[in-house]
Amino acid sequence: MDAKVIDVDGKEVGQFVLPENIFGHKPSRRFLHEFVMVYLANQRAWAAHTKSRSEVSGGGRKPWKQKHTGRARAGSIRSGLWRGGGIIHGPRLGMGSRLAYPRQKARLALAQALSARAQDGSLVCVKELSIKEPKTKLVAGLLNKLGCEGKTLIVLDAPNASLTRAVRNIPTVLLRLASDINAYEVLQCEKLLITQPALEKLGARWN
Repeated sequence: MDAKVIDVDGKEVGQFVLPENIFGHKPSRRFLHEFVMVYLANQRAWAAHTKSRSEVSGGGRKPWKQKHTGRARAGSIRSGLWRGGGIIHGPRLGMGSRLAYPRQKARLALAQALSARAQDGSLVCVKELSIKEPKTKLVAGLLNKLGCEGKTLIVLDAPNASLTRAVRNIPTVLLRLASDINAYEVLQCEKLLITQPALEKLGARWN
């Protein structure tokens, strides 16, 4: 599969052969859904935490003797049955532990997501992407020229401080390096704007 390479003015300047092992997959909705669910689960911050009977105050002695009181036996006022006692089976920090996901499956999910973007025409390959000043207005005008409206994922081969500063004020644009992208971010965007050096770096990463 070939992708046309354009310059910052939107004019075609060449062709780039997309690697078959990255962009030649048939996307599986079920497989990609599995990856997205695991990814989102691992992004959640688990903040709820309740105290168990060992953490609440009080209860240093037995409230009353075991027998001959006519009341139910009790060993501590920290019991979850008592008012002010510990919480039974409450949420605890660490309960939402990170879900494991095989690296090879995550890699395949990324390849399928990139293939989906290439097949539906959402992939835009630009020869190079740079701006003279770190101004949001410049980036917004550049994206309009390239036809990247709505949610856009920009993929670079190396960090660019000016572009990073200019993009952070646009809520619909996400900037990532070729070494850091994942299937979820690729699927979320409406346009995938990737530089030719970033495509070459992706090919080297797979090989």
